[in-house]
Amino acid sequence: MQNEVWLRMGSFILVLALMMIWEAVMPNRVSPVARYKRWSSNFFLVLCGALTGRLLVPAGLAVVAIFADEQQFGVLNRVPVPEWAAVALAVIALDCLIYWQHRVFHRVPLLWRLHRVHHADPHLDASTGLRFHPIEIALSLGVKGLGIFLLGVPVMAILIFEIVLNASAVFNHSNIKLPNWLETPLRKVIVTQAMHRIHHSQVVTETDSNFGFCLSIWDRLFHSYTHEAKAGDDGLTLGLKEYNKENNNTGISTVLLMPFRQIPKQMPPKNGSPKNERS
Repeated sequence: MQNEVWLRMGSFILVLALMMIWEAVMPNRVSPVARYKRWSSNFFLVLCGALTGRLLVPAGLAVVAIFADEQQFGVLNRVPVPEWAAVALAVIALDCLIYWQHRVFHRVPLLWRLHRVHHADPHLDASTGLRFHPIEIALSLGVKGLGIFLLGVPVMAILIFEIVLNASAVFNHSNIKLPNWLETPLRKVIVTQAMHRIHHSQVVTETDSNFGFCLSIWDRLFHSYTHEAKAGDDGLTLGLKEYNKENNNTGISTVLLMPFRQIPKQMPPKNGSPKNERS
């Protein structure tokens, strides 16, 4: 258990440091908000999320897997498959579970109130991949715990999945742009920065697409894939229209209380009132 914690933390810090260095050397976009304001909010949420996880599941999700194994409960504990195959199948299944969790958080208004904290970031960089409200983190832990129990996920699969999930979130939110010769084949397998930037577009139909975190196959398989934003990668506007002012998308108290406050009203355009597409 102790080795698992250090391995996860070490890999997380390594990937985060590498992506932040890459962003600093070859940034793709200029942030419309001061870096220290965004980072103070985003990294504060990381701390809150980590504390939430530690309070809810002190020993980690591995205890759920151990309990399921002892009770011989769950699909993979019942089906005779080699251990390596069980690990591989479990990692893939958990990635699919997170894809559907993500879609549900976009569809259910109450859950969207939590998830919009993530989308309210007006810029994308490695820190955005960590910007999730602690209540969303708690609900996600519950979803993953239930999935691990019902599937009978091996402990090793949980370790691999958590490392891959965290690394993917940091990687595909990073403020970089891959060359086309690498971007094109890579996004057929995993979620790239250009693919995920579409998900953070202010255009609602684009926000409601490209839900994948690691593997990109789920969006194609379940018909939620958008290949390119209408405005192109360089032209799309990031964030949420309702949170386009610096004082309502950054700040520790702002991001913590965002789910419990009314959506800020937009100034109506000259040709009429804006259509409120989400509640």
